[in-house]
Amino acid sequence: MPFNVMIVDDAAMMRLYIASFIKTLPDFKVVAQAANGQEALDKLGTIPDVDLILLDIEMPVMDGLEFLRHAKLKTRAKICMLSSVAVSGSAHAAKARELGADGVVSKPSGTVSHDLEEKTGDELARTMRTLVAA
Repeated sequence: MPFNVMIVDDAAMMRLYIASFIKTLPDFKVVAQAANGQEALDKLGTIPDVDLILLDIEMPVMDGLEFLRHAKLKTRAKICMLSSVAVSGSAHAAKARELGADGVVSKPSGTVSHDLEEKTGDELARTMRTLVAA
């Protein structure tokens, strides 16, 4: 049975790229998408059990860091930051981990990374599998 994934990103094209990538992974399926942290929090109570949340940082209404402050009270899902500003070793990545992010993967080409699968796909798939196995 595949693991349930929620994608949280304000860029509709990025959500599409991420969802398309996840369709190539037989052990995961997208069960929800949200354009910001507030929408994601609202959806957490109304969708099937989410195993993994892929979360952007920079979003309107509620950003990913603010979402992290509330998410652990609403879900036991693992949360992986997927952001162009949360590169390994950055202040954003450190703050995300401090607030409860379980993993951090950088988008390879900025806000809308059309080359996500090509440049970061292996790392993202490996991180996703590691997080849900933990």
